[in-house]
Amino acid sequence: MQNLYKTAFLAAVLTAGSLQPAHALDSDRNQPISIEADQGSLDQKNQVTVFSGNVQIKQGSLQMKAQSVRVSQDRSGNQTMLATGSPVYFRQQLDGGKGLAEGWGNRAEYNSAQHLVKLIGNAKVQRGGDLAQGEAISYNMKTEVYTVLGGNAVGNKNGRRVKVIIQPNNK
Repeated sequence: MQNLYKTAFLAAVLTAGSLQPAHALDSDRNQPISIEADQGSLDQKNQVTVFSGNVQIKQGSLQMKAQSVRVSQDRSGNQTMLATGSPVYFRQQLDGGKGLAEGWGNRAEYNSAQHLVKLIGNAKVQRGGDLAQGEAISYNMKTEVYTVLGGNAVGNKNGRRVKVIIQPNNK
């Protein structure tokens, strides 16, 4: 079951963390995962784990906070994760002294079969001065394509538009 935690959690959080190529600390992958919550349950038969109430997950420099985290695995080994909160928050140190990656959203989803990570509802990903903000942000790990959607695109009547800020590359 630890592989289930590790794969779903790391894929969801590590890959969602930057707008331009920069990778999370490689050493984080080799660190133990620490999970604290008010409550937790494990259904071994159905391969479902749920943590609720002030969930805090740490692995090396990686930190995630949520109100609830549900991780499941189907018979084929495909994994899904759903984290909800007010908001769900993550941060991680990036390799090469490139600073921190941080993200926020009302909900975070990961689906291994689709290679897709999503932040939904007031979604924001920030790395240094770079920023992507919208109602939803998705990242396809296979195609390496980010999609940022505004309010109208997801059916919200607020009509909030997408905001992206990319700092100049000063080499």
